[in-house]
Amino acid sequence: MRPSDLAREHGISTQAVRNYGRDGCLPPAERSPSGYRIYTELHAAALRAYLALVRAYGHAAGRRIMKALHGGELDDALTAVDRGHGQLLRDRDTLDAVRKAVEHLAEAESGAGPASSTVPGVRTIGELAHHLRVTPATLRAWEGAGILTPARDRATGYRVFRADDVRDAELAHLLRRGGYPLDHIATVVRQIRTAGGTEALSRALSDWQHRLTARSLAMLDAAAHLGRYLTLLDHTHPPG
Repeated sequence: MRPSDLAREHGISTQAVRNYGRDGCLPPAERSPSGYRIYTELHAAALRAYLALVRAYGHAAGRRIMKALHGGELDDALTAVDRGHGQLLRDRDTLDAVRKAVEHLAEAESGAGPASSTVPGVRTIGELAHHLRVTPATLRAWEGAGILTPARDRATGYRVFRADDVRDAELAHLLRRGGYPLDHIATVVRQIRTAGGTEALSRALSDWQHRLTARSLAMLDAAAHLGRYLTLLDHTHPPG
């Protein structure tokens, strides 16, 4: 096969195919006597797997997985895959927690009862940062944008994050991963904080649910392509 043969299937340029080979996303290609790269079905399967991984996990993770495979580090590749699934599960758990918070707010708006957070409190900025797997600087930036409004301990002056603050941080983390800008997140958080209406939040949660579903399906597709490529790779390079 020529680079153009691989490129045509995916609507990409031949230079992109060469770049993927240079970056280790494809196995090394042999050269013809005239110096041209020779691609085989193994390279075609590698390209399908890599592009499927990119759709599911992003460019950096997809490249890391393929380079690990071609370096003989299967467990490292699978660990990267597992991390992606772990993040997806955390996103689903966060979405569920925020959705429950919205349900409580909806009850409060209808007069059914007071709103309350189902997220456990985390008192210090370090503990909350660890809980969310972000840096304390990120939480300070969210505070500066008006997303978080922690109280201050009178004795120490340190920030104190209570249950409602943790709920707001969980919501901000969810929407930030969904690509929403800080000013939009601040608006949504203010709405849920003041119980002034949950329509915008409900739309955001519905949009994020669709994103999670699409990512789950992309991961399934990537797993199928990756499994087929590993089978070809084993047959091409059997253990000695």
